[in-house]
Amino acid sequence: MIIFIGLVLGIILGVVFNINIPVKFSPYISVAIFACIDSVFGAIRAMVNKNFRADVFISGFFGNALLAAAMVYLGEKLGIPVYLAAIIVFAGRIFNNFAIVRRLFLDKTKFHN
Repeated sequence: MIIFIGLVLGIILGVVFNINIPVKFSPYISVAIFACIDSVFGAIRAMVNKNFRADVFISGFFGNALLAAAMVYLGEKLGIPVYLAAIIVFAGRIFNNFAIVRRLFLDKTKFHN
């Protein structure tokens, strides 16, 4: 439940406060956002599997975002567009977690044969 409250609160704050981020930071922000979304879908999957732990979620949420941004920084220093690979990996994980959560919900409903 805390995940949904945080997600809704974050969306509301993002809509209310018009924060402009410089274009040079967009690779960092985009990868960090994907890392956070990946953590949220992982937490939803853990909640459905009934093995959610808030400490694991919070440490993963911030840790993944910081690590992803650090990888993008290192990639820029090396002249390698790491952010593209990171976005592809995180997007794959997000879709995978979504598919698992969807299947688990369908298995728990009476509409599934």
